Amino acid sequence: MEVAVIDMNATYCRSQEHGSLNSATYIRWGRTSCPSGASVVYDGYVGGSYYSHSGAAVNALCLTKEPRWGRYTSKVESTAYIYGAEYETSYYSTWAYLHDHDTPCVVCNVPRNDVLMVPGSNICPNGYKREYTGYLMTGRYSHLAASKYICMDGKPETKLGGQQNQNGYLFYFVQARCGSLNCPPYVNGRELTCVVCSR
Repeated sequence: MEVAVIDMNATYCRSQEHGSLNSATYIRWGRTSCPSGASVVYDGYVGGSYYSHSGAAVNALCLTKEPRWGRYTSKVESTAYIYGAEYETSYYSTWAYLHDHDTPCVVCNVPRNDVLMVPGSNICPNGYKREYTGYLMTGRYSHLAASKYICMDGKPETKLGGQQNQNGYLFYFVQARCGSLNCPPYVNGRELTCVVCSR
C-alpha cells in the first residue's frame, strides 16, 4: 500500500511503501516534460488566484488537463476562484517572447526520496543530483495578492494558443535588493537563479 507524505511548504511529495521512502514527486514549472531519469505523473496548466484579489490563495497549482467533476453548479458564486497563470516578462528583451503567454507545468517522479529547491543558485549541494535549473519567480511586489516563490525552468515553454493578456496568477522574475540582504554575495537588481535537486 502506498501512502503519500506531503510537505505543504514545498512543491513535491514523497511516496512511502512498507516503511521505506522510495521515490519523490515534484513540479517542473514552465515545462511539459520531465528531465532524463524522471517519469511524468501528469502534465497540466499552472493555476492560481487573481493577482489583484486581496483574499487570494498564495500558492500556484499544477492543474490537470483532465478535470473530473463531483457535485457542482454552473452558476458563478461569490466564493473562491482559480485562474490560469501568465509570464510577465516585458521588462526583459531576452524573455519578451514569453510575455502574456500561459504557463504549463508537469509533475515528475524520481526514484529518489529527497527533493529540494535551492533559491539563489543553479548548482546542487554535494550529494544531490540536478533535476533542472531556472529562475526564481513570483508575483509583483505591488500587487494585492500574496504569492509564493517558485523555480521556473530556465528554458520555459508556453501553452499552445495561450497568448492573451488575461492576467490571473502572474509570474515575475525575482531581483535581489540589498540592505538586510547581504551584498555581496548578492548583487542589487540581479535576477536570482534556482535549482531543483534530488537524492
